Amino acid sequence: MSVRSLCARLLLGGSLMLAAQAGAAESVITVGQAIDLSGPNGSIGRDYVAGITTYFDSINAKGGVNGKKIRYIVRDDRGIAAESAKLVDGLITQDQADYLLGAIGAEATKAQLAAPAFRQSKHALFAPLADSFTVPNGRAVFWRPSADREFQFILAYFKNLGVTRVGVALQRNAQNDRSYQVVVDELQKRGMTLAAMVDIGATAAATDAGARRLNDNGAKMVITIADTVASAQFLKAFRKQNPSTFVAGTSLINLEMLSQIAGSKATEFTVFSQVVPNPGSTASVLQSEHINMMKKFRDEPASALTLEGFAVAKTLVRTMQPGSAGKAPIDLGGMTIVQGDRDNNLSQYVDIALFKRGGGLMY
Repeated sequence: MSVRSLCARLLLGGSLMLAAQAGAAESVITVGQAIDLSGPNGSIGRDYVAGITTYFDSINAKGGVNGKKIRYIVRDDRGIAAESAKLVDGLITQDQADYLLGAIGAEATKAQLAAPAFRQSKHALFAPLADSFTVPNGRAVFWRPSADREFQFILAYFKNLGVTRVGVALQRNAQNDRSYQVVVDELQKRGMTLAAMVDIGATAAATDAGARRLNDNGAKMVITIADTVASAQFLKAFRKQNPSTFVAGTSLINLEMLSQIAGSKATEFTVFSQVVPNPGSTASVLQSEHINMMKKFRDEPASALTLEGFAVAKTLVRTMQPGSAGKAPIDLGGMTIVQGDRDNNLSQYVDIALFKRGGGLMY
């Protein structure tokens, strides 16, 4: 465990315990979150929140944490970063939140970290649905593994299948450019070949041209390093050229939106890394508990995002226990939470799933 990761974990535990002590006289523990529920990533946010809510409901049904019920306050930032920052200010100053869960995406996460009330508080932002990045003083702790690890897993998976010629569809920004370099380095380490890298997302014409170029250069699989909209537009264009070559993306792709934009037919032969086990399986205690509690407390199907939210909430509750600050690993019931050496990420778990005909993932 790196010194930076250890310090971040200790700061998280210390901040949360200080907050809990400040509210010791209250009969509830308040957890606040500003997240997209109705904007571009509303379907992701709603599933994530459903999983979190389900775990908190299960804990409250057993009497709460150390005799205190959890009050979970969720505000809809509509996918607007500035709104997300304002809502976090309100959660701290008005709702007196003891703990803060994060938003969706790097832009909203950075806005929350820059919110005046947050900067003046002792809070740490826990488990944003975003790729990890360096945060001064460790004020954010990322639960999910980094996108780098997801790309590494995808490449290892296809190398084992004998695929060695890889194309990359890249949407340019600083974070994606860094991920692209990780992919290039991994290709070299694994003896794989970069068929071509094409820029996508800037214009429809550029995306179409990139799709043709990747097809012409004989890529046997394509990785998209892009947001959901750019990935969907590329997939739609690429399928006109090539209906069967595998296209892969990370777990932060909004699959519902991807299918809506690209069309359900275009999503065939696409795979996505996942940061939790199969949500439809009962292979572990965590998976079984999630399914059972979703049936008990929610009238909606389980998904990878509800399981991630469930696991995040379970991790957070574990940090509320006396003497838990800075201790690792945490066994969630078949899934272990530890900090890696490179990044401030509590989980290193990655799996892969295939988009089935008619929708849904097959692990």
